[in-house]
Amino acid sequence: MSGGRATGGLAGFRTVAAAVAWRSIHNFLSNPAFLAPAIVFPLFFFIAFAGGLSAVGNVPGFDFPSGYTAFQFVFVLLQSAAFGGVFTGFGIARDFEIGFANRYLLAAANRNGIIGGYAIAALTRALITWTVLTTIALLAGMDVGGGGVELFGLYGLAVLVNLTATLWAAGVAMRVRSIQGGPLMQFPVFLILFLAPVYVPLSLLSGWIHAVASVNPVTALLEAGRGFISGEPVVVALAFSVAVVLPFLFAFWARGGLKRAETAG
Repeated sequence: MSGGRATGGLAGFRTVAAAVAWRSIHNFLSNPAFLAPAIVFPLFFFIAFAGGLSAVGNVPGFDFPSGYTAFQFVFVLLQSAAFGGVFTGFGIARDFEIGFANRYLLAAANRNGIIGGYAIAALTRALITWTVLTTIALLAGMDVGGGGVELFGLYGLAVLVNLTATLWAAGVAMRVRSIQGGPLMQFPVFLILFLAPVYVPLSLLSGWIHAVASVNPVTALLEAGRGFISGEPVVVALAFSVAVVLPFLFAFWARGGLKRAETAG
């Protein structure tokens, strides 16, 4: 079926999005195989980076005011936001494999609500992860120099990163419609994240990695996020421009994937 069903308007969008989101969130919370990795992996990276590499904070030129723990917390927060979206893409692909997603296509009054529902589910799982991650970081003594407005900006960036990654993964999942498309969802996100200033500020990088990181859009997000948590905001306009434009662009990518799935039936 391809566009044969009425769009259903905003009410149809809300109904479909709520149904898709409820099922996805229920599956996530009731299945330890989904819930545990979403929490354990970010904590592992946080402990490995902020703890195991804490001596990096003593290198000459590293002068981040809130310390290395906060410096790495921002990266792990944005990383968990991105991979929360990617793992939701895995769930979309699985829904197609078992045939459940076809039920959505047949029953949905507004099929855009399918994407919306998955996006809500991705954000919900990210919020759970962020709550645990933030609690652990604060208990570990992370220094937070930013106030309420700055922290709102930090988590606002994380929300937009989560949405971007979800739309990217949804577009891939709906084109491939198989969990075998998982590496295609994950690898580009992994690559762009780790070609940013992960362990040290951009100014301490050199060679080709500095050149790549300088044009990597994730760099602006990291620098703004680290500015927020230290209470010294930088490149805010650039970061939010990137963070808003990317999900807008990937919304077309996800909608194209949905049309491909509709055509495939």
